[in-house]
Amino acid sequence: MLTVRVRRIVPRVGAAVAALLLATGVPLPGASGWSLTALQLRLLSGGSEQALLSLGVLQAHAAGPDSMAGRMSGTTRQVSGAGRRAAVAGGGDSGDDPPLGAAPGTAVGATVAGPAVAGGPANVVPNGTDRCAVRLGDDVRVNQDCENASDPVLHGRAQAQNESAIAIDPRNSRRVIAAANDYRRGDGGCGAYFSQDGGRTWGGGLAPSGFTVPGVGAASARQYWQAGGDTAVGWDSSGTAFLQCQVFNRGFPTTQDPDVSSGVLVFRSDNGGASWDFAGRPVVLSPSTPASGVTLEDKPYLAVDSGRDSPFRDRVYVTWTEFRTDGTAPILGAFSSDHGQTFSKPVLVSAPSSVCPISVGAAGSCDANQFSDPVVAPDGTVYVVWANFNNAVTLPDNRNQVLAAVSHDGGATFSAPVKVADYYDLPDCATYTGQDAGRACVPVKADSANQTSFFRAANYPSAAVDPRNSRHLFVDFGSYINRHSNEANGCVPTGFTAGGINTFTGVTTAGACNNDIQISQSFDGGVTFTGQKADPRAMPSVNRDDTATDQFWQWTSVTPEGDQVVTFYDRRFGDDERSGNMDVSLVVGDDQRRVTGSSMPPPTQFSGLFLGDYIGVAASRETVLPAWADTRDIGVTSCPADPRSLCRFGQDEDIFTRVVTIR
Repeated sequence: MLTVRVRRIVPRVGAAVAALLLATGVPLPGASGWSLTALQLRLLSGGSEQALLSLGVLQAHAAGPDSMAGRMSGTTRQVSGAGRRAAVAGGGDSGDDPPLGAAPGTAVGATVAGPAVAGGPANVVPNGTDRCAVRLGDDVRVNQDCENASDPVLHGRAQAQNESAIAIDPRNSRRVIAAANDYRRGDGGCGAYFSQDGGRTWGGGLAPSGFTVPGVGAASARQYWQAGGDTAVGWDSSGTAFLQCQVFNRGFPTTQDPDVSSGVLVFRSDNGGASWDFAGRPVVLSPSTPASGVTLEDKPYLAVDSGRDSPFRDRVYVTWTEFRTDGTAPILGAFSSDHGQTFSKPVLVSAPSSVCPISVGAAGSCDANQFSDPVVAPDGTVYVVWANFNNAVTLPDNRNQVLAAVSHDGGATFSAPVKVADYYDLPDCATYTGQDAGRACVPVKADSANQTSFFRAANYPSAAVDPRNSRHLFVDFGSYINRHSNEANGCVPTGFTAGGINTFTGVTTAGACNNDIQISQSFDGGVTFTGQKADPRAMPSVNRDDTATDQFWQWTSVTPEGDQVVTFYDRRFGDDERSGNMDVSLVVGDDQRRVTGSSMPPPTQFSGLFLGDYIGVAASRETVLPAWADTRDIGVTSCPADPRSLCRFGQDEDIFTRVVTIR
């Protein structure tokens, strides 16, 4: 049986992970029931939990003496470990059995397109072109598909795009690539988009991730993939583009196929992202069936060494979390030194360290991790940062930690992890909103009857290296306890729910709890960090406002001149903190500005539970391009009275960007 950790860390694959757990041989109801320890439940992704609950096979059991928590004594407990905090990110597209439908209160609206209507919404009806190009003021839609008319019970399927990544060609800032979870074909896929005018107009579609073939990632016959996502993009020094894509199969009973394999592929483009090579080259593949046992490859991210003076110039790096059947979740890494044709054997990035006192496996192991982000310095040094849950805490405290490791030999080996900083994850969603059990979210300042914000969310790290100084590393991350949100204004940590998610007093009180984006820096090549010994209550915040409002889901970059760039969702405008609306803000150096021209409403697709897990940003000398999941476009479905027409139904999730001039 899987040990306690599958639930808090695995954040994205939904019903696929349920199938993975089923494949481990844990008995289903009718035998001895689905029996998971408390620690296992804490580690399951939100999507996995949703899928298991929907299948009627999940039963929670108290932590026993074999659990991480059961091995602790006194008031100090491993409530951070593989479980109580990592799960917040939830799972993939949140499980799809039964179909998710729409957020509560979403109703079919007026006819917006069809025989009796001239034109229609720009994201649905092409206006004189072969695309559905949308501009909302200066905000530009990246995905150019015309929205499908999904049935209300499938709201979001065949429609949504979320979880964005973006990169600018270091040789030519007019060439830009982006990627996202893209559901246009029904299930999730790896959306790949390109711009040849600096992000002002876009093209693109889906990466060719349908199958891998013998000799290129498959042992014998073709390996077909049912779904994909968790994308990342990058450029090498020659202007070659790379796209990374997680692939997986959902297994039985979500499908009739028992295959629950997973893997990570990398695609290469020699025409600026307009098309990609096929088949994608495997970084790692885990062929799995119920009979063979299951390993899940999750949350990969890519970095490319584009440094002209680097000894490892043009090397492609990928790091990811591997969820193993022994309950551990290490961060692994691999590299390609032949332009993405082949990848090295994976190495352990999250090696044993004294900063991991409570372990799932061997003592000192840093084996409960998620959200790795690799970055490459101009001299070829590789830094990897990630969220770790092997720290011990004394209740009612409920902090987590960010760790970092360094490679000086092109990813062949990594240093022992060091602490970057402590942080506090977001609060339990069900406790404060009555929605989304087993996940964290960003509740609004209202009572539970008026909560509109319950899509799953987690705090995570993102990093960037100063291009003028390879030893200077920026690491940003969200924290619910910070200089604007702590005991002094009524935000007090109160431990965890029975399912292992953080709780606080003051979550729904205006002026009390709110999430900030914090920063910790290293000036000595990742040996020490400014936040290493600091209390989150005293650490500097990236967001420059002094309002008690939520900022979350940041991403980080640096201009060629060394100015740090950070983008994030922001609820300091208008009535965002009460309505659940959101904006996007951007910090460049000491300047903070609003990016979105108007606020975005809460998501309605996927029952309002899923908007992705992160956003992206890229910077050049003159411009910055934040990329985010936006909800201002309308959703559509076939009209009940006349299926030949389209009626409004909720909101659509799309990827947007804006060209922000900084010089």
